[in-house]
Amino acid sequence: MRKENRTFYFTVEGQTEQWYLEWLQRIINAEPTTKYTVKFNCKIEKNPLSRIKQLAVISKTDITHIFDYESNEDTYQRQFMATLEQMKVAENSGKNIKYHLGYSNFTFELWIILHKADCNSTLCHRGQYLELINRVYGEHFQNLDHYKKEDNFKRILGQLTLEHVRQAIQRAKVIMKRNQENGYILHSYKGYKFYKENPSLSVWESIEKILKTCYLL
Repeated sequence: MRKENRTFYFTVEGQTEQWYLEWLQRIINAEPTTKYTVKFNCKIEKNPLSRIKQLAVISKTDITHIFDYESNEDTYQRQFMATLEQMKVAENSGKNIKYHLGYSNFTFELWIILHKADCNSTLCHRGQYLELINRVYGEHFQNLDHYKKEDNFKRILGQLTLEHVRQAIQRAKVIMKRNQENGYILHSYKGYKFYKENPSLSVWESIEKILKTCYLL
């Protein structure tokens, strides 16, 4: 019996995020127990407002914007806030769009690491994720650009299964619970909530929703 289709919408900052979602779509659809076949409508677009101008939607549509909280430096903070402003303007465009925040502090590599290991220590710079990536995936990447080359990144994805995604969700929840217990401020801007402390992330929330929709969690 052919399964019904469910479409999920994303905008992402770069190719690694797109490749990850393409991989996730494949492994969900290859899972015999999934209730639905999924399609990820994903586009590399840093400006959420530009993205919705290309969409012709009739019913209410949820979109997750996956991007990084790169640093507490003023320049990066202004960029982060500007993106949240664009998301809110997109919501108010009259297109029946609901934008969801899928951030990682400092970088998407945090989410990738969580598929294999805990990552609870505070880092000072995004470049420090390289050592952790090499350790948990048994690699020897020279720098993050080397890690992000298509063949290298997809080789990492080849080590993962749907169970690793479930584990990453649980590890991400532990991080966010610990931030709350430590009394960190859960900031809110334009209705979107985030921690400025590293590590923190919300990208897992949309992934969890997809797995629950498909009865895989």
